[in-house]
Amino acid sequence: MNLATLPALIDWQPRTRLIFGPGVVARAGALAAELGLHDVLLVCDEGIVRSGHADTVQELLERERLCVTRFSDFSENPDGDQAAAAAETITSCCIKGIVAIGGGSSLDCAKGANFLQADGGQIADFRGYGKVRGTMLPMIGIPTTAGTGSDAQSYAVLSDARTHVKMACGDPGAAFRIALLDPVLTCSQPPGVTASSGYDALSHAVEAFVTTARTPLSQTFAREAWRLIRGQFGRVLREPDHIEARGAMLLGSHLAGLAIEHSMLGAAHACANPLTAQFDVTHGIAVSLMLPHVVRWNAEAVGPLYADLLDGTASPDPLAGERLAGELEQVAASCGFPSSLTAAGVREDALPALAEAAAAQWTGGFNPRPLTRDSALALYRAAFSR
Repeated sequence: MNLATLPALIDWQPRTRLIFGPGVVARAGALAAELGLHDVLLVCDEGIVRSGHADTVQELLERERLCVTRFSDFSENPDGDQAAAAAETITSCCIKGIVAIGGGSSLDCAKGANFLQADGGQIADFRGYGKVRGTMLPMIGIPTTAGTGSDAQSYAVLSDARTHVKMACGDPGAAFRIALLDPVLTCSQPPGVTASSGYDALSHAVEAFVTTARTPLSQTFAREAWRLIRGQFGRVLREPDHIEARGAMLLGSHLAGLAIEHSMLGAAHACANPLTAQFDVTHGIAVSLMLPHVVRWNAEAVGPLYADLLDGTASPDPLAGERLAGELEQVAASCGFPSSLTAAGVREDALPALAEAAAAQWTGGFNPRPLTRDSALALYRAAFSR
């Protein structure tokens, strides 16, 4: 090992207790009581309500004599106004803790509500990291999708209610005290959600592995996440009730979330977010449209790292970027995603404005090659028509 390549400092303090395995959701009530949550806000999206998972968790909480208030009034991309409504419920109902069950929307809405109940103000006040001055409530996160990795992070991604611009808001207190990862719950995902959230998790591993903020620790998480998701993604698409495959995807998503926590993301997410904000392209699909082109572009700077991810050896392979990009395109095709921005409904005259927005995204600052307006525009053009 070349010691000169090691970072000068690693400061890692695990904040989330991870409990993983089929059936572990049954422990939700006992764990909430153990944390002393008492009066609980159960944050759950409408899909989770329809699936019956919200009723199951509420019964488990009430079995422990906890008082439960539900909040479900938020969208797939929760915004500041929706988080504020949840925060108002926390205040009016004297809530002492939060249990969030669902996909990234549920988990991020819960975090946003926690920011606002602590300090008031608007969600934009918490953009960045460590802006909270008040007391945040303890939370339990129960993901039902293998995708965002929000269950492993102290960040939430929330939208401005008027501009729809996505904002990363983070604070140590936003980390879940406990993450309950039960792969059985993910079997209720619609096929489209399995595909888009799974690709998102895969992209987290790929991007976190090569950012300028990467460390040996974050790369360890990203590498194992890549191995788990890469190995089982196809099986989950073919056999949606395969519990072992679901478990690999869910654990992989969590580990990719840990990688993001320590090394952030890159240009693919910076370019994907404006596609969602301006053209309502589902996030995972937006990432799939951009990631292969970003990989090809980044290979000039981090080709050996892509070789390491693919083959386990950082050998000088001039084709590593192309090989990885090709594999990522094959995964997207197997998911049934559109193969170009044109097919996704994006107009060519919108590309300059998209590039301007992408260059302003925080995540772009961690990409191994500098993401400017011009480079973002070149990436969009490469993705526009294939």
